[in-house]
Amino acid sequence: MKRKIKTVAVYCGHEFGINPAFVRDAGLMGELIAKNGLNMVFGGGDVGLMGTVASAALNNGAHVIGVSTEYVIAKQEPAHEKIDVQIVHGVNERKQKMFELSDAFIIMPGGIGTLNEATDILTMQQIGETKKPIFLLNTSNFWEQLNVLMLSMRRNGFIDDWDDYIVYMGDTPEEIMNNILNY
Repeated sequence: MKRKIKTVAVYCGHEFGINPAFVRDAGLMGELIAKNGLNMVFGGGDVGLMGTVASAALNNGAHVIGVSTEYVIAKQEPAHEKIDVQIVHGVNERKQKMFELSDAFIIMPGGIGTLNEATDILTMQQIGETKKPIFLLNTSNFWEQLNVLMLSMRRNGFIDDWDDYIVYMGDTPEEIMNNILNY
């Protein structure tokens, strides 16, 4: 029996990155989220890939919720002006709120914050706190090194059971959406 995913949290960079494919795929991912009737939760900023995916989802009819902190908004990520952004007290509360609002997670290219968000969910999966799936958008092989690292962890005895993790990797937004719709 397939589980129904209604709301996805999207984690990605607050920068655009140097590869134009990152921006292209962020826009397409947002469009596909909307056109497939999904709701979206994101970090609330109107910058970089984060702003691109949120605007594309919003412009194509998705219900989009932002979650941010006053500090993040003041320092690096101005709040998206067209989206209701919920303000929480800190980054950990931000991640918790996004987790609570979502049924699954799309992890797109990004920096340390994106990696932190992904590994938090992986840790929760490992210890049995969640069975919510992760969908890694591997634009231009961005996440390939994470895959290599996880295989190394497995070979070296730090990951006992692959069944602890619910991770799907796709090279295109269409592949990610197909995996979500067939989950």
